[in-house]
Amino acid sequence: MTGIDSDTTTKIEAAAFRRLVQHLQQRTDVQNIDLMNLAGFCRNCLSNWYQDAAAELGTPLSKDEAREIVYGMPYAEWRARHQTEASADAQAKFAQSEAAHSKD
Repeated sequence: MTGIDSDTTTKIEAAAFRRLVQHLQQRTDVQNIDLMNLAGFCRNCLSNWYQDAAAELGTPLSKDEAREIVYGMPYAEWRARHQTEASADAQAKFAQSEAAHSKD
């Protein structure tokens, strides 16, 4: 227990989330498949979690809107600008570790 009150904890968590999103927006060289292979989640997972959290609070948010928040631009634009074809090795690794990937 840290002794930090609930409101401050929420503010800290929100700031950490914003920093993570900003970092992922800057690191366009890191592909989603690489994130999935290493961490079991990617930008799409993060946007799904964001959409789920909004729904829990009664705030409607579409999949496209949530992705734009995480990607910093429309998803189709990000894909056209930054997504590259995954290597055969990355695809094989993804298939091998798929059970450990986030399903949320």
